[in-house]
Amino acid sequence: MYAHLKRATHIFLETSAPGDKAGIAFDYFMILLIIANVFAIILETVEHIFDAAPEFFFWFEIFSVAVFTIEYLLRVWAVTEDPKHGYGHPVWGRLRFMISPMAVVDLLAFLPFYLSAFLGLDLRMLRVIRLLRLLKLSRYSPALSVIGAVVVAQQRALMAALLVMLIALLFSSSILFALEREVQPDKFSSIPDAMWWAVATLTTVGYGDVTPITPLGRFVGGITMILGIGMFALPTGVIATGFADEIRKRDFVVNWKLVSGVPLFQTLDATQIAEIVSLLTPLIVPPNHAVVRVGEEADSMFFIISGRMEVELPPKPFVLEGGEFFGEMGVMAGGKRSASVVSLTECSLLELKAEDFKGLLQAHPSINESLSKVMEARANQHNLEPNGKDV
Repeated sequence: MYAHLKRATHIFLETSAPGDKAGIAFDYFMILLIIANVFAIILETVEHIFDAAPEFFFWFEIFSVAVFTIEYLLRVWAVTEDPKHGYGHPVWGRLRFMISPMAVVDLLAFLPFYLSAFLGLDLRMLRVIRLLRLLKLSRYSPALSVIGAVVVAQQRALMAALLVMLIALLFSSSILFALEREVQPDKFSSIPDAMWWAVATLTTVGYGDVTPITPLGRFVGGITMILGIGMFALPTGVIATGFADEIRKRDFVVNWKLVSGVPLFQTLDATQIAEIVSLLTPLIVPPNHAVVRVGEEADSMFFIISGRMEVELPPKPFVLEGGEFFGEMGVMAGGKRSASVVSLTECSLLELKAEDFKGLLQAHPSINESLSKVMEARANQHNLEPNGKDV
């Protein structure tokens, strides 16, 4: 019973499946609670708002700290059910988890409260640290997790860009120190003082509180401004490329899972599935949407990943569900569609163009055999003509 409860807790907190309604509800609850905490921390600094309801802010903080504390303790307790990440040992595994970045963020979400409550600390910095609760969103938000993955994947390129920026900062501040220290000893008294001007100039912020006044100093300042535009284009380009690569990678993984779940492709190996993934286009269609219409050119076929589609084929329409496909006969025979196919619910589809479909059948005879069996069974079930009168 104990082991089963711990395993269930780990799955609930860390690996809840997309269809797990309780896990999804918990994720949404935590997202809303974190966002509400950030707003509460901000509104506490508005004196007339805080004075109007100090009890509300106090008890909301108590409730939030209780939730974050229980969540953290449950994660530490159940993490030994994840041995593949090195957390299997009951002591060292938990310690290793506790010093992981996300566990540290979870700890900092409630630690300032206990420091101020039990140690008598009343530091303004502790209240600011509470804003780190916003980082907990990375557990529940795919968008924030993508940012972390991009930074990790592009860390070498980002470090190289940062090194170039530091070199430009050192050179520009050193040169301006040499050129301006005699005429502006109060503003360029040292290289560290000159770095303030260099940072403001390279970032193109230009506060104007420190400016060169000698002709040569202004010339170097102009060059520094131009360099600053290029310097910040480097990390921007690196991050943009990283985002594109990460999104492409995630789309490939999603499409892989979708393709491998189609019964028609389950006999294929990893290399063949990867080949098919590159040919398919994912589609999400709303309810009551006609994916194909009677009389249209049959230029593609579709695989249903989830949802229900109705084939409006007289005299008796029939329904197709996840794992089935439609449009193959029209593609194989060529010409016009003989029936419309309309979504009954929101559907996730994969579209395969006619030329890619025909090439796929030639390259993989096993798919052709499976397809023939499915089409024959469908024809017998729905009394379709053997000549392939289909969509």
